Amino acid sequence: MRLVVFALLLSLLAACSPQRYVAKEIRSAEGRFQDHIGFYLYDPATRKVLADHQASRYFTPASNTKILTLFASLTLLGDSIPALRFTDRGDSLIIWGTGDPTLFYNQVNVSNPVYSFLSTTAMPIYFSSSNFREDRFGPGWAWDDFNASYSPERSALPVFGNVIEIQVDEQTVRVAPDHFHQYVREEAGNGRTRVERLRGEANDVVVKHGTRNVRDWIIPFRADDSVIARLLADTLKKSIPVIDEPLLASFQTLWTTPADSVYKVMMQQSDNFLAEQLLLACSGKIADTLQTQIAIDYLLKNHLSDLPDRPVWVDGSGLSRYNLNTPRSLGRLWEKLLQTYPRERLFPLLATGGQPGTLRNWYVANPPFVFGKTGSLANNHALSGYLITRKNKTLVFALMNANFTQSSNEVRTWMQSLLTYIRDHY
Repeated sequence: MRLVVFALLLSLLAACSPQRYVAKEIRSAEGRFQDHIGFYLYDPATRKVLADHQASRYFTPASNTKILTLFASLTLLGDSIPALRFTDRGDSLIIWGTGDPTLFYNQVNVSNPVYSFLSTTAMPIYFSSSNFREDRFGPGWAWDDFNASYSPERSALPVFGNVIEIQVDEQTVRVAPDHFHQYVREEAGNGRTRVERLRGEANDVVVKHGTRNVRDWIIPFRADDSVIARLLADTLKKSIPVIDEPLLASFQTLWTTPADSVYKVMMQQSDNFLAEQLLLACSGKIADTLQTQIAIDYLLKNHLSDLPDRPVWVDGSGLSRYNLNTPRSLGRLWEKLLQTYPRERLFPLLATGGQPGTLRNWYVANPPFVFGKTGSLANNHALSGYLITRKNKTLVFALMNANFTQSSNEVRTWMQSLLTYIRDHY
């Protein structure tokens, strides 16, 4: 009898050991990194929480905010993205943007019917942005990001990703779209070549030539109505005046890109521009106004009210430090996605260990075992999603690190070690 009891105790201790190891590793890492760590591990098949360390505490999610945007887009936009609202008056065509980010945007690499539609009409075209009621920058975005490729301005009808591409070598400066060449001036500089967008309302850019031979730069431009209309006009080879015309109730909709091809780039490459514009497009589906907060309020009230902790959600991309979320709410969101959409559709959209995207150099395995979304801002790094164990269990996890001063690579290396252990022992 004693042997049986002893065997049972050993069995229980063995069963508990992975949980104890995970808890110990997290406490040790918090001491080593002098940071705060939140972790949530959940088995959706048994509905059991397998690990919880500060999972109810709020952390800066950074680009884990895009998980909310993905959920919003899948829920409200469906299989394709609305490209234009338009009204045919017989003698003229009035167009309004929908927030669709794909027009002439080379990162999505898909054909777009907007060019064909607008280039073949014989009627004069007029552009109105009266339905756009949003600031060009999100709340809490850093001024340091003003010049950064990952921080384009938001607009009703973005074109070319709302960025300028500049290639600099010792002899030549090439600018695309060509319209912006007139705003670029060149100066002699010290050290490496730099390209800077000047603060202000114009699209002035200065190239300071240095020692580096060739470099490509991507700079956001001031995406006001006149600039958007001019870029469209230059591309279509026809005049497109800007007018202030309210969005009519009788508008028609032109549909564009298959949505999953856009969601895939947003999630795998962590594309901030796509995320911001998609959330604007979501607002346009439930109202006649493009305004991020409309979509956020609607989703939190009607589709995400069952999250254990209400997110502080202010933008589509996670650029803002005003965003806050908890590991267990992220876990619940991943569970909702898994319950709603087939794995065959959902998993290919996500960043995957060892595959092109933000996890290209991390969690490398064959077959892959991590599928999800990264999130990084200075001193903060998060990863959440699905983890496939050696026993072929699909677990939901959220691992969030806040306020560390070490390099993010040190934190990522520790995270990789922990999640690999979970793969092997759960």
